[in-house]
Amino acid sequence: MPIQVINPYDQSTVCELEFHREAEVNARLTAAADALGRWREVSLDERIAIVTRGMNYFRNHADVIARDITRQMGKPLAQAQREVETMIVRAERSTVDAREALRADVLPEADGLVRRIEHEPLGVVLDIAAWNYPLLIAVNVVVPALLAGNVVLIKHSAKTPLCGQAFEREFTEAGVANLVTNLLLTHEQTARLIADERVDHVSFTGSVPGGRSIYKTVAAKRLIDVGLELGGKDPAYVAQDADIDFAAPNVVDGACYNAGQSCCAIERVYVHRSKYEAFLERARVELEAYTPGNPMDDETTMGPLASRSALDELQAQVEDAVHRGARLLLGGGRMGGVKGNFFEPTLLADVPHDAAVMREESFGPIVPVTAVDDDEQAIERMNDTRFGLTASVWTADTARAERFARALHAGTIYQNRCDYLDPALPWSGYGDSGKGSTLSRYGFYHLTRRKSIHFRRL
Repeated sequence: MPIQVINPYDQSTVCELEFHREAEVNARLTAAADALGRWREVSLDERIAIVTRGMNYFRNHADVIARDITRQMGKPLAQAQREVETMIVRAERSTVDAREALRADVLPEADGLVRRIEHEPLGVVLDIAAWNYPLLIAVNVVVPALLAGNVVLIKHSAKTPLCGQAFEREFTEAGVANLVTNLLLTHEQTARLIADERVDHVSFTGSVPGGRSIYKTVAAKRLIDVGLELGGKDPAYVAQDADIDFAAPNVVDGACYNAGQSCCAIERVYVHRSKYEAFLERARVELEAYTPGNPMDDETTMGPLASRSALDELQAQVEDAVHRGARLLLGGGRMGGVKGNFFEPTLLADVPHDAAVMREESFGPIVPVTAVDDDEQAIERMNDTRFGLTASVWTADTARAERFARALHAGTIYQNRCDYLDPALPWSGYGDSGKGSTLSRYGFYHLTRRKSIHFRRL
């Protein structure tokens, strides 16, 4: 049975691709392992030059790649184009961070002893990438892994396999084969690959059950590490001194950009009671302004969901919230009269803390809001979750933001912004949001091992 990619807007077939057979998987893995021996001996300056040259593939084919993203998973074309641009910026930042992250740590010489710590490549890195940001999620691993001297196997989502092909072509056209190897695999094939002793590290972005399954497989059979980015239920707190005209549009955008299909999307909103009604009024205006439609059209600001099954999941969360006492102010269901996987931009008020929409990932354009009495209640509610990817505080008071930063259990704390990855900062999470880090110089540490050099001079 081939991989069949369905356009989520019109349900047409984008492409059909055959899974790689076992013999081909083995041959590709062998070629990657052979390339590793040569690549790890290449100087960092040359690696940076080759990665920089490889990025020209995305520059030269940006329009085609962006259209492929939109056809495969439905985000508006303008957003897909920005993803290509942002991916190149991240790659460029990674080449800068590499020099500091991979430089040997030299200790002061004493008693004739030379001591330093080298950062060595792990070997063959398997990157299991997700569909919602098919370039950005992949590049967070691919580029730093290569710069560190590893080679990469990329197994992309079955929803966006053309993006995996693009990464392989990037370096093939740059004149260096087998640095990035694209693999089209079933779940069973992926499990066998993870168990293969030639694979030295696994990076996975996806669901919590998927991450647990991979981690269990590795822990039971292998003594290698796993990087996991598994999602979030990211909260926002709008404090009593917040500028509602600034906070509300930004929170709504943080909840609904990419149709809400972001691991760090805002999925819970807590508003100080004194600003509650004003926030709801402004948030409704922002949600009503979205234009769902053909993601290839310039006027479209919200595309379809990538997965048709997500419509039922979102509908169930809305119905559960209303059943528990929430007020449905806008939207609340799938759009009628369209072929695409469209869910209406939705605003829920007075949402109980135990509602599914406040506890489980939504991954759709839903903004659930509830009032809180003070900062302490906000912190308590924000921390009452099994996830911990990001959290945002909307306030003019830096002291308040610092207090929240100390108290909140999340990998990134924002003041007056959200749903954004700064490539100069590490990206990591608490709890079920995963383990390990990508981005910044710290992202290199998860893709290298330390070797201590301890020489005595005679």
